Amino acid sequence: MGDPRGAGAESGLAGKSDPGAPAPGPASLKGEREEPNQGSVLFLGGNEVKSSAVVKYSSAPPQAAFARLQEKTDLKLPPANWLRESAKLGPAGATILGNSKKGKPFSSFGMAYDFIDSIGNDVDVVSDSENIKKLLKIPYSKSHVSMAVHRIGRTLLLDDLDIQELFMRSSQTGDWTWLKEFYQRLIDQKWQRKKKSKEHWYQKAILSKFLYYSINGDGAAQPVPPEEQHQEETTEDQTAEAGRVSWPAPFEMPSSLSEDASASNQGLKNDFVRNILWTFEDIHMLVGSNMPIFGGGRYPAVSLRLRDNNKPINVLTGIDYWLDNLICNVPELVMCFHVNGIVQKYEMIKTEDIPNLENSNFSTKVIKDIAQNILSFLKANCTKEGHTYWLFKASGSDIVKLYDLTTLCEETEDKYQNPFTMPVAILLYKVACNMMLKKNQNRKHYGTIRTLLLNCVKLLDKGRHPQIIASANYMLSELFQLDEPKKEEGSEFPLNGNSDESYSEEEEEMPDSDENGSYSTSSDPPDDNKAVAVIKSVGELSVPEKYKSTHQIRPSCAFPVCHDTEERCRLVLNYVLEGLKSVDSSIKKESDLPAADPSTPIPLKYEDESTSVGPECLEKQMALFLDKMGSFREVKHSSQSGMIPGSWQYKMKLQLILKSSKAYYVLSDAAVSLQKYGRALRYIKLALQCHDTYCCLCTNMLSEVLLFLCQSLTLCGDIQLMLAQNANNRAAYLEEYNYQTKEDQEILHSLHRESSCQVFSWATDLSTDLECQLSISCKCYEAANEILLFSNLKGQNPEQYTQVLKRMGNIRNEIGVFYMNQAAALQSERGENKTVSAAEQQLWKKSFSCFEKGIQNFESIDDATNAALLLCNMGRLMRICAHAHCAAAVDFKREFSHEEALYYNKAVDYYLKALRSLGEREVHPAVWDSVNWELSTTYFTMATLLQDYAPLSRKAQEQIEKEVSESMMKSLKYCDVDTVSARQPLCQYRAATVHHRLASMYHSCLRNQVGDEHQRKQHRVLVDLHYSKAVKFFHLLKDVPCELLRVQLERVAFAEFQMASQNSSAGKLKTLSGALDIMVKTQSVFQLIRKELVAEFEQRLEDNKSNVESVPAEDSSTSLNKEEIVKLLGIFESRLSFLLLQSIKLLTSTKRKVGNMRIKRRQQSLPPNGLLVTEEGRQRLVWQCAICPSEQDSTAILYHHHDQEPARDIVHDSELV
Repeated sequence: MGDPRGAGAESGLAGKSDPGAPAPGPASLKGEREEPNQGSVLFLGGNEVKSSAVVKYSSAPPQAAFARLQEKTDLKLPPANWLRESAKLGPAGATILGNSKKGKPFSSFGMAYDFIDSIGNDVDVVSDSENIKKLLKIPYSKSHVSMAVHRIGRTLLLDDLDIQELFMRSSQTGDWTWLKEFYQRLIDQKWQRKKKSKEHWYQKAILSKFLYYSINGDGAAQPVPPEEQHQEETTEDQTAEAGRVSWPAPFEMPSSLSEDASASNQGLKNDFVRNILWTFEDIHMLVGSNMPIFGGGRYPAVSLRLRDNNKPINVLTGIDYWLDNLICNVPELVMCFHVNGIVQKYEMIKTEDIPNLENSNFSTKVIKDIAQNILSFLKANCTKEGHTYWLFKASGSDIVKLYDLTTLCEETEDKYQNPFTMPVAILLYKVACNMMLKKNQNRKHYGTIRTLLLNCVKLLDKGRHPQIIASANYMLSELFQLDEPKKEEGSEFPLNGNSDESYSEEEEEMPDSDENGSYSTSSDPPDDNKAVAVIKSVGELSVPEKYKSTHQIRPSCAFPVCHDTEERCRLVLNYVLEGLKSVDSSIKKESDLPAADPSTPIPLKYEDESTSVGPECLEKQMALFLDKMGSFREVKHSSQSGMIPGSWQYKMKLQLILKSSKAYYVLSDAAVSLQKYGRALRYIKLALQCHDTYCCLCTNMLSEVLLFLCQSLTLCGDIQLMLAQNANNRAAYLEEYNYQTKEDQEILHSLHRESSCQVFSWATDLSTDLECQLSISCKCYEAANEILLFSNLKGQNPEQYTQVLKRMGNIRNEIGVFYMNQAAALQSERGENKTVSAAEQQLWKKSFSCFEKGIQNFESIDDATNAALLLCNMGRLMRICAHAHCAAAVDFKREFSHEEALYYNKAVDYYLKALRSLGEREVHPAVWDSVNWELSTTYFTMATLLQDYAPLSRKAQEQIEKEVSESMMKSLKYCDVDTVSARQPLCQYRAATVHHRLASMYHSCLRNQVGDEHQRKQHRVLVDLHYSKAVKFFHLLKDVPCELLRVQLERVAFAEFQMASQNSSAGKLKTLSGALDIMVKTQSVFQLIRKELVAEFEQRLEDNKSNVESVPAEDSSTSLNKEEIVKLLGIFESRLSFLLLQSIKLLTSTKRKVGNMRIKRRQQSLPPNGLLVTEEGRQRLVWQCAICPSEQDSTAILYHHHDQEPARDIVHDSELV
């Protein structure tokens, strides 16, 4: 067949390799890897055709120099060394010299197993060199093409599919009958085996003898005896017979991957002499080659060919020779010509000159276009991993068809009749394993790995290959990162997941087309509707970039992006369950196991009364658990299901159980975030049950597993605490807790095959008792702490240790508060005349003990803030104790008892310790302010009780007053009235109350006690000072009119008390004036009272309008105490009347005295024309004009009619009144 592009006019010029460089041919023994050799680059005409070859593996011995045979050497006579082993040949002698068996159907799989790193990503094609040459010669050849194509990632595996051998096996074994029927029905209705001609065997034998002669060294034929010759011929016949393809029975490979050595029986062994990574233009191919390469002397590497001188070299032979030399990176070809087996001559041809040989010239550019087009066609249509595609071209036909044999096979009764199924599944699994083990693995490859594994599982029979299925499911579960932050989900790759590295078999097949037309099956004849794709004419393959549009791999759905944590964990658990089923199904001791139905829910232990989960029982269960964990390394573990430690079932089940435990942990943590605490407890229970089973099976607990157990117990403690704090939703939590999915039940069923799963039942039961829930939470934290301590994980995980201790301190605080509140409730329930009960005292002790342990926990991790809070709670406990003793003393005359003082002083001590623990306010302002407030409250309460219930039977009045004063001043000291905060109004009110009480106390002292004048004077100053400060703070509040009015009235009463002890009228008038001034300043108080009363009245009117027919409600709540207001108003009115009356009396009594004295002084200084006239008992000053003696009232005359101003010293008579 001629060159379709007429390339005969082109000339070639090839790049030459360095003469000093080592020969590019293989030089290592079997099993060794060679250093990559520098490939050659060919330049043909003006168009560059790039080709480079790197030998990845070689089993050939060092290259031997070939011997030129003498002319007239008869190649029909066998040499003496024919078909015999030789040191020069090594173990692969027969293969090297051309007597190799025909290519095996799984040859590409053998190479793929050896170079698993390259599969799926770096290499486009893996195949025998013979298959590559056959594909590239399609446009030039009329012979048939039959190849099996498989896709692994972006790599295509090509294998020869010998239909004749296949159907011969079908006739003997009955396998592949479906393909034979399909072939006869659609392709060759009159199929029969075609026997090879004698010429074929003759040419093969003469070539073999020629190659053996070439390494013999003496260049002469050495005939062998007839008997030996007969034996050699017999051996040759046997070899040829054995060389026929041996197709394996379906699924002969054992399920265990450890027995992959038997893969050689399946034809999966890499039998090639050398494996070469060949790059032809942009196509990367892993090629297996058995071409003999000779070297030495002037020719470092040459290929040796035998040609019949009477038959010219055609295009197909030229392409064969050229491609062989390119693939093996051989720069020259030695051609030996013969006539009827008699050697004639030798000819040396350079590789770059082969395309220009007479009668066999071809265009290398066309070969490049053919290679690119075929690769694009196959990649565009062989899209489903795990499927076996059949590329077929009949003899003499120009149509190339592609069939999906897997789809055709599934239409039969036994879908496992495809012998490629097992090798493909194993390769899918191995490629996925290799990608998983890469340290620099990026998440963008996860889609590829998942697709590989899913297709692997889909191909395998669960009953025959449980280990691979279990391992594949475990790797699928490992693809999902359970602990990744939600905000980063899918951040490393697009949400659409389109990637050249991954694709999905579920995607819908779309017809691919380019500008020149399509190769879809839409226009195919009816009998070709089974074909996936068709090349209508082989001539299309020579058109440059004919299928360029399909050269890129189809985008598709990559790794699924799970936006929800529960969805991600459920996928993991689904894979884990499938893995567990595979493991369990492979264990033979099914009859020894207790029967259980996976579809039947496992009853959950639940009791309304927590009698069996009380504190005492909890202590015992906790002790047993810790004892088991402490002696873990000494216990001999065994499996109830009969698994043998060290077996693949044993190892795989451990990994699957641990993975499920982690998934349930993440689910529980997510449920806590959603405040679904019943669901969270159910998930953490399943996680701990998985961990229990793991402990029963594992013989050596890893530190990572112990750390995870610590985290699980910590989370369980958190959940129990939240359940205790949200007791109102207990019914909903119980419903969540009792719910179970079928998946969870089946996993639990698998766990029960190994363990009772009851070790952690004390921690995961849902109790209805609040105290029990708090105790369980505390025990969980204590167990986690014990694990960290005895496993020496404290130093390795300081953050975890800190978190556990912090939680222990917190739960002990919660329990302490619980007991403290119970004690307070008992105190309020008992009668006023009863003494402190033993139950109360017991609760005090429990609460105190919890607070004390909690403080130790916080102090051990230098948590000053939380330690201060617990010290503050201890102070509150002491105040409750003090109050309890106060209530016990009501039968007697109420006095502030010694026990009260003792407990209040202890409370003060704890508050001061809390302040010392904090050090300064900047450490934690909120806690600092809270402790100060509590300390101020304690001092205030103690001072108030001392003042109201003075212990006069034990102390003197003066001492009591001194203690009250000191306590009040300390209360003021710790009462921060300046810092702006939510507590500032309370502090101001406290300060105002303290000043009010101090003023009242000193006021009372002045009234009731007789002392020296100095002390009384000091008390008066203090009274006035404290009353003024109380008024100041009450004014700042603006919402306490009653208190302000009361203080003002007390100030008025104090003024009256002072006035009573004054003798001079002037002093009394001054005091009265000050009292009246205080009364006037209460105007703002009355305005505030009026404003609030008006607002309350308007609110009532609105309420009445909106609720006309409703039942009248009681008085709406208001901050005003109306009874107190009325009482204070009555006092105010009476005091105001009294003050005004006293003022009038004082002024009246002082008028006369002051008037007489002033009149006398005025008479002595009257003007000449002024007269003092007495009328009706009243004296007034009149003025007499010097001109006219008429008398005029000084108040009436301003200017006289004489236009003379009156005297300036005339005084108005009203000034004398």
